[in-house]
Amino acid sequence: MKSKNNLKDHLLPGLEPLGVPKTLRNTVHAFENNNMKDLTNICKKFDVGVVKIEIARNELPNINFLKKVRNFCTKNKIILIFDECTSGFRNNLGGIHLTTGVNPDIAMFGKALGNGYAITAVIGKTKVMKSAEESFISSTFWTEKIGFVAANKTIEVMKKKKTYQYIKKNGDYINKKWIELSQKLDLNIKVKGIGSITSFEFKNNNQLYKTFITQEMLKYGYLASNLIYLSTLHNQKVIDKYIYFLTKVFKQIKKHSIAKKKYRILKGKISHSTFKRLTD
Repeated sequence: MKSKNNLKDHLLPGLEPLGVPKTLRNTVHAFENNNMKDLTNICKKFDVGVVKIEIARNELPNINFLKKVRNFCTKNKIILIFDECTSGFRNNLGGIHLTTGVNPDIAMFGKALGNGYAITAVIGKTKVMKSAEESFISSTFWTEKIGFVAANKTIEVMKKKKTYQYIKKNGDYINKKWIELSQKLDLNIKVKGIGSITSFEFKNNNQLYKTFITQEMLKYGYLASNLIYLSTLHNQKVIDKYIYFLTKVFKQIKKHSIAKKKYRILKGKISHSTFKRLTD
């Protein structure tokens, strides 16, 4: 019988693909971010060889927690991987882990590294990376150089213009405007993120209003929801224009949120939520 929770114990709650090979059962175990007890309990129960952490998404790293994880992994000869495919180059020049004083055995980067061009990077300690020489790693695009050229030029521009500081500054500006707007209209929202990747959530009916925002903002020429990945083109003039139209949508949300009756405010279905992240 097909179970609705067929990946609950294997990966994360909310993932429901058609099937996963039985041989993968108990090969991946999720632990809650900043919960050292959760991690140690899993390692006591299973033979864990690798711990992988998405170091930052909705909040900056808890340095004390990272230090505990680093010490634990070193003591138990566990490889520690920091996934910075999202956070890399968006808060500083490189990975956010460089600001923590905690170094992983392997770090992974992508997205911002190539400024839209297809490129990812895996870096790590010599001893760990040499293990890859004992494996067969293949690629369809062995000789493709576009991604590498784009990454080198992107890093050059980021270093020169300090783009990570600029997008963080404008991300903080968006947060300020969101908060001002919610307070003005008495809407209960929570702003979260790391500045350059920022978002907000409604305390009630978040998925409904998130869908409604996308629906209504499209009418004004914006593809928007409750999440923004800042780029250098998001200057304060662009942000103010976005806030102008978002204010109109927020006023509609305020109208429907205080109404006693249920209004049919969506033209289609409510967007489904993504899988639950343990870093949220």
